[in-house]
Amino acid sequence: MNCKITRNAAKVLQRELDKPENEGKKLRVVITHRHGDHVHYGLDLDEPTDGDEIVSTDKGIDVILAKGDEWLDGVKIDYLYFPQEGFVITNPGKGNHGDH
Repeated sequence: MNCKITRNAAKVLQRELDKPENEGKKLRVVITHRHGDHVHYGLDLDEPTDGDEIVSTDKGIDVILAKGDEWLDGVKIDYLYFPQEGFVITNPGKGNHGDH
């Protein structure tokens, strides 16, 4: 499985992961809604289970993805400052280019 984190997102995520209360936790990408031809994603801090795969990124942040879920393979995590500040999670390989 594959996951990409942009530089902006990595900076924000690393600050959160470095907090003492998050010691030992990893970033998890979850699917919050499924609509047949696309999905919506969310983020959480969690510990992996047997049903998960841990994916290393080039930003040094490990990401937990549920094994075998095709909608999670290839996700991209970005952090935008405009027009509204926050995370944007998409899967360009699935034609999922953002929330509607």
